[in-house]
Amino acid sequence: MVFLLKRVRGNARWLLALLLLGLAGALIALALSWRPAIAPIAPPPARSFTSEQVARGAVLAKLGDCAVCHTRDAGRPLAGGRPLATPFGTLYSDNLTPDPETGIGRWSAAAFRRAMKDGVSRTGTHLYPALPYEHFTHVRDADLDALYAFLMTRRPVHEAAPANRLIFPLGFRPLLAGWKLLFLHHGETPMDPARSAEWNRGAYLVEGLGHCGGCHTPRNLAGGEIRSQVYAGGIAEGWRAPPLNAANPAARRWTQEALVTYLRTGISPDHSAAAGPMGPVVESLAQVPEGEVRAIAAYIVSKMGGAPSAPAAPLPDNADAAARRFPDGAVLFAGACAGCHGPGAPMMGQGRPLLSLATVLRDTEPTSAAQAVLQGIEPPVAGRGPKMPGFADALTDQQIAAVLGYLRARYTDRPDWRKLPAAVAKARKEGAQP
Repeated sequence: MVFLLKRVRGNARWLLALLLLGLAGALIALALSWRPAIAPIAPPPARSFTSEQVARGAVLAKLGDCAVCHTRDAGRPLAGGRPLATPFGTLYSDNLTPDPETGIGRWSAAAFRRAMKDGVSRTGTHLYPALPYEHFTHVRDADLDALYAFLMTRRPVHEAAPANRLIFPLGFRPLLAGWKLLFLHHGETPMDPARSAEWNRGAYLVEGLGHCGGCHTPRNLAGGEIRSQVYAGGIAEGWRAPPLNAANPAARRWTQEALVTYLRTGISPDHSAAAGPMGPVVESLAQVPEGEVRAIAAYIVSKMGGAPSAPAAPLPDNADAAARRFPDGAVLFAGACAGCHGPGAPMMGQGRPLLSLATVLRDTEPTSAAQAVLQGIEPPVAGRGPKMPGFADALTDQQIAAVLGYLRARYTDRPDWRKLPAAVAKARKEGAQP
């Protein structure tokens, strides 16, 4: 009996020690995560910023796609409230107008720079990395100040964002301090003296405000970019963002000129048309000086391997073999698709890329091909360019899988996609998320 009492007391001491150690660890973690508030200011008058600074900020806002994420459907520009679906739940973007209560009207330039570089709000609250501060941290202060000048001269909109809906315990923001220790890397983008000024400008824009890696780089289970696989392809809003490195699946290698055309118009006749989340990106880039887009294209093309060094190979069209292997897909294609995509179709003379050039059909995953069929494609710039209706309400997952299997077999030399019906079902579900 005495032995048992001693053992119980010993275990109780160990348990108490562990609890105290855990409490101490929690207190240390909270202390490390604490950030002070920055004092509020009176909303600065528009005349306190120069017209040149505001104009430059307007261009930078387009390069950073600020309005894309911070404007809800049918909402006022930059007033926030747009739902952003993530694997961890739904986040709602913040109001970036200078409203003093619901926006950033009482934020100083220093508070704005801290949010962009460190992911911490004016009040000291940690921000979720849906704001891609892991890229914005590389932006120079002068550019952040110009962006601040642009935002603070917009019309204030009094509109609070809805509460985020995240899985427990991710709503506890101090946890983000640990995330940043792992994935937030400060410092400017290194310049390469061996490269041209245009290439270095592109590197600065792509790695910083453009945050291209935010979509085109795969992420780990914690939501951080896998730096060893930079530009190896990722997922954005249920669509697949293709690799921007040597693994890019385009049938014809990208040139700077082709990519400039694509980024400013949403279409490259020798490649594909912009769809899904890429549409709003093109809409923004169509409104910035062409030199900025040329710099972006120069940098990205170098990542993909540069200009072609040999004549383009003949494009495949294995119609008979594909029809034998996917008879249902062939019938559905003839009825629903051939009027626009078949040989000799009138629509093919309006700049629509051949399906044998479609990147989504050549990708290692069918995600974007499925989303294009489900959701359709809208021209991103002034309604110009190819338009395709969505078939989400007209075709079942099995039927869309049959069409995609047929298209892959007919128009590419790539192996069949596996488990297509399941992939289509997943794409449909993710495309329906807010």
